Amino acid sequence: MTVMEETNRNLASDLYINGAWKKGASGERFEVVNPATEELIASVASAENSDADAALDAAEIAMRDWAARTPRARSEVLRRAWKLITKRQEEFAQLITLENGKACVDALGEVTYAAEFFRWFAEEAVRADGLITHAPNSGARILVQHKPAGLAVLVTPWNYPAAMGTRKIAPALAAGCGVIIKPASETPLTMLALMPLLEEAGVPRGLVNVLPTKHSGALVDHMLHDPRVRVVSFTGSTNVGRKLLHSAADQVLKPAMELGGNAPLIVFSDANLDTAVKGTMLAKMRNLGEACTAANRIYVHESISDAFTTRLAAAMSQLKVGDGTDPLVDVGPLVNADTRNKVAAFVDDAVAKGGRLECGGVMPEGKGFFYPPTVISNVPETAACVNDEIFGPVAAIQTFRDEEDVINRANNTEYGLVAYVFSEDMKSALQVCEKLDYGMVGLNRGIVSDPAAPFGGTKQSGLGREGGHEGMLEFMETQYISASW
Repeated sequence: MTVMEETNRNLASDLYINGAWKKGASGERFEVVNPATEELIASVASAENSDADAALDAAEIAMRDWAARTPRARSEVLRRAWKLITKRQEEFAQLITLENGKACVDALGEVTYAAEFFRWFAEEAVRADGLITHAPNSGARILVQHKPAGLAVLVTPWNYPAAMGTRKIAPALAAGCGVIIKPASETPLTMLALMPLLEEAGVPRGLVNVLPTKHSGALVDHMLHDPRVRVVSFTGSTNVGRKLLHSAADQVLKPAMELGGNAPLIVFSDANLDTAVKGTMLAKMRNLGEACTAANRIYVHESISDAFTTRLAAAMSQLKVGDGTDPLVDVGPLVNADTRNKVAAFVDDAVAKGGRLECGGVMPEGKGFFYPPTVISNVPETAACVNDEIFGPVAAIQTFRDEEDVINRANNTEYGLVAYVFSEDMKSALQVCEKLDYGMVGLNRGIVSDPAAPFGGTKQSGLGREGGHEGMLEFMETQYISASW
């Protein structure tokens, strides 16, 4: 039996509440489809409000013991989780490819990334440092400590079925919180498969609960109005994030929001072309472009635009498109028909408005939600893809002449998640980075995501940070005690 056949045979598809598999109160189910073949993978239980109440009850009880454990005890559980997921890397990668479609090399990369959050926060769990100081005026002692904030509701997207969950679960557990996670309905299977592993690592029953559902808005809103919930952590679109913030306001919840992006990538005239093209391929094509960090607007200095475009189009044209289970495939399908059709519409719009198709741009026939790697040059400012996330394998290139002009164009968006800069003049490049209104900047690098770094944006790209030391503090409250002795 192949790894994929074994993965299919052992799919978990029910709700995970209080350490047990549940069919759900309503008995409703929804379908999960393989985006490469459009075939049914599994029928998954759909949670309703009473299931959420049961999960909150379980998490509340489990958290009492978990929060009382020493930081080292929590740390050891998280470290065991890192070891277990690393040991089963291929199994999880196969499942990610099955439900998300991404090529196996991307899936393996995601599993490594996802596992690392457990290792990083195993180390951070013992570093919730406090403070004792002497108030200069009153003479009182100031004691500051960080305590678990309370139950957390975690809402994750479909583009990283494992990593977006572990990026939230690991810091929440490190902080001492219990959680309920609502995975995307397109890709719930990976998070469900993670639960037996967490149990094996020593996570107490009831501390982590998984509620797939086809009624996401109503279910999450119900949980956010439960007084036991104190944190909501969401990764997804800005529009949905705004709605969750409205719900969170009713209970004055602590929000951690990683929202949409419209990442500019700027290639200056003194950039190393090999470095710039390689970095652009990573920033654009990692995860098939289905990432909020994907380079969306590519600005190239007019003096090198022809050479850059030629090299980028050649590199994109060499990528093999197909079912991600094939190890020779570089580019799998997009997650669903709507996403594929939106990408195609962006390309058609850009070309109709004067963009020049350098490669790709033709939707293949047959089963699967495939779209070829595509490069468009001479993209006008009026093109729809300049103002919206493409979320697909399309590189939209524009040119610039003046540094201040390109900085203004890069900043001219409501989003502020990530930007990329390529230049060999480090002094000038760092000055540009500081002028960019973004939470993260990749300087001569096409990847910024790292569990050890604070991930997050400015403006309408979100609130708070994930990863780094800051990621754990999102699940903690600061308490100050004034004392005299």
